[in-house]
Amino acid sequence: MNLETDSKTELKKMLLATVIPGSFIFIFWMIYLLEVSLSISLAEYGLRPREVSQWFGILTMPFLHGGFEHIIANTTSFLVLGSLLFYFYNDKAIQIFIWTYILSGLFTWIIGRSSIHIGASAMIYAFAGYLFTAGILSKNIRHTAIALIVVFLYGSMIWGIFPMNNNVSWEGHLSGFAVGIILSFMYKPPKYIDEFTAYSEFDEDCDCTEDDNIEIKYSYKENTNKQE
Repeated sequence: MNLETDSKTELKKMLLATVIPGSFIFIFWMIYLLEVSLSISLAEYGLRPREVSQWFGILTMPFLHGGFEHIIANTTSFLVLGSLLFYFYNDKAIQIFIWTYILSGLFTWIIGRSSIHIGASAMIYAFAGYLFTAGILSKNIRHTAIALIVVFLYGSMIWGIFPMNNNVSWEGHLSGFAVGIILSFMYKPPKYIDEFTAYSEFDEDCDCTEDDNIEIKYSYKENTNKQE
């Protein structure tokens, strides 16, 4: 019965972890399908670096894509990395997600080439940068494992932060990755004691405030309430 309950709890947690990333992806696709159905392009509403009149591009950039292959690639990575963020860092994930959304676009607006930058890649790089760096900093086995999984699945992304392809917004990738690293220090996961935690054992019937001769015993017990 406990196993069944635990399984349902984990499934619910997994599903909840996809809600916000999935909502962003839904908007990606609605905009893309609108463009296809009307044979129009909304790319002009993307991010134009250092153009004050186009400040809104900081917010619109992640929702605009250059084609089917572009949106498919971003959809998969956004869902996987975004869900990992919400599943393993649920207590901080909302704040990290919001800062990722704003700062990755802002940094791109500052350092980007004079062109139109579109796509959710900057946020994807920020997720990857955070998951990897935070996992290493935490020295927690689960978070470190996630860091290694990110390297295994998306390690080749590192080449995207270098100016190797003029058709790709490497500035967006670099900005996002830098944001992820910065956020990993701002929202550093605690270093957990994985096996044991100290606790004090008191006599439940005594009034400790009135008797200075009460002996306090220290021992160790398995930590079953540790924060994940």
